[in-house]
Amino acid sequence: MSITLKTDHGDIKIELFCLATPKTCENFLALCASGYYDNCKFHRNIPGFMIQTGDPTGTGKGGTSIWGRMFEDEIKSSLKHNDRGIVSMANKSKPDTNGSQFFITYERHPHLDSKHTVFGKVIDGFDTLDALEKVPINEKNKPLKDIFIREVVIHANPIAENVR
Repeated sequence: MSITLKTDHGDIKIELFCLATPKTCENFLALCASGYYDNCKFHRNIPGFMIQTGDPTGTGKGGTSIWGRMFEDEIKSSLKHNDRGIVSMANKSKPDTNGSQFFITYERHPHLDSKHTVFGKVIDGFDTLDALEKVPINEKNKPLKDIFIREVVIHANPIAENVR
């Protein structure tokens, strides 16, 4: 199961861990399928750390799950922030506060393990990730020029197929 984020800087293909994190992937795929992430800004970019998106307000303070509330973490000891390109849910710095925001790591960050649900990894588009990491930012880690996810392409959505 995978999706492609079509960004202003190129495409990023992400493999999703649907078996290990079914609720997180259900939420993410449903938001992708509804167009929720289309034209969504990357509102936070910290070189050497991560880039964050998933808030339709573009402020970093918005966003919700498909259930209209925060949902619980799906922390798995086998899924770690151990590489460049790990995709994980952003939260409010406390457990079970997932909504729609997510981030992609620029390098390994084990201090995030057990604090954020890892639900995917980049499998293609590392050149795009490189380009995103180089985007100039202000003192609050906001890109000086807006960067958008223009569209999300879903490749074989097993959750949608189960609903039919």
